[in-house]
Amino acid sequence: MSDVFARRLRAYRKLKHWTQAELAAAAGVSVAIIGGLERGTRAPTPALVQRLTEILQVTEAELLGTSPQVGGAMAPGAEARQREDPGGDHGRGDV
Repeated sequence: MSDVFARRLRAYRKLKHWTQAELAAAAGVSVAIIGGLERGTRAPTPALVQRLTEILQVTEAELLGTSPQVGGAMAPGAEARQREDPGGDHGRGDV
């Protein structure tokens, strides 16, 4: 799993003001698993990704990093990409 997933998991958990222990209990996994996921040293199963999206009330795209938003704010790295292309035209010029 990517660093994006790890950063987003931590960001969404913190948006809920939850500890790793609280998220682990809600997901039915150990704190060590949540810690490993947030450090990027452990990859989640598809079933765990599904549980986490339900618990955190986010889409899979938001959690996995294919959506630029985290809690209504730019996700980590999205702001830098936006600065590179502030008009959002992705190099297409005037259309």
